[in-house]
Amino acid sequence: MDSYRNEVKETLKLTLVDEDGEVGPVPTSGGGRKPEPELDRLSNIIKAFNDQFGNIDWKDADRIRQVIAEEIPGKVAADRAYQNAMKNSDKAAARLEHDRALQKVVIGMLADHTELFKQFSDNPSFKKWLADTVFGVTYEGGVA
Repeated sequence: MDSYRNEVKETLKLTLVDEDGEVGPVPTSGGGRKPEPELDRLSNIIKAFNDQFGNIDWKDADRIRQVIAEEIPGKVAADRAYQNAMKNSDKAAARLEHDRALQKVVIGMLADHTELFKQFSDNPSFKKWLADTVFGVTYEGGVA
């Protein structure tokens, strides 16, 4: 009985005051969809690339910048396994699939962009920078 009495007393403390109340309007900005992730602007990617790897003597530096900023992220983001990992797994699993997809994309570009492939395979800091940058741009769970 003592425990029942305590429960009743606590229940009485939770009762609301008998007065009119209003509920605010439903916000219209939500829309029920995911907000667009904040992506690095193309200029930020190119600036970071130039700051870190501007000393590499690329034969066609402008084309390499375009490939890194536009083509590679687009192809990696289109990878089905990576898309599945973003939707159904945590960030770490998505990163593993991203790295596999990036590896496939860079190997696929071997014939057209030998210099890029060579830097990717021989220069660990370039590979890490490229992987981090592309993951940050393509991961849909938020900014990486």
